[in-house]
Amino acid sequence: MERLWASQLPVSCIHPGGGPIFDREAVMESWKGILGHDSSAEIRFIGPRVRMFGDYAAVVCFEVIGGNNLIATNVFVREDRAWKIVHHQSGPTAEDPPRAMVGAKGPIRIN
Repeated sequence: MERLWASQLPVSCIHPGGGPIFDREAVMESWKGILGHDSSAEIRFIGPRVRMFGDYAAVVCFEVIGGNNLIATNVFVREDRAWKIVHHQSGPTAEDPPRAMVGAKGPIRIN
């Protein structure tokens, strides 16, 4: 996670059911709490849709965690010629991932 997030720009994150987190150190701590142990749930990303805006991009996708469907937005910016996350927000959705998108990307484990 450390390598995915911007280190020179302000970042923010909103996890399902949580409030906004604005400090990079706090954002990294929040991810350690979610993914930092052996019993961390597998996260599947389904149907990512990318929207480019020059040196900014937004990716909207479904996340499936432990059988629960979430919808997520990740905002990226170019930092030192690499795409880095500056904002992540995920929350519950009543929608199922579209059938054509299911299985497009296999399970991804983030550590």
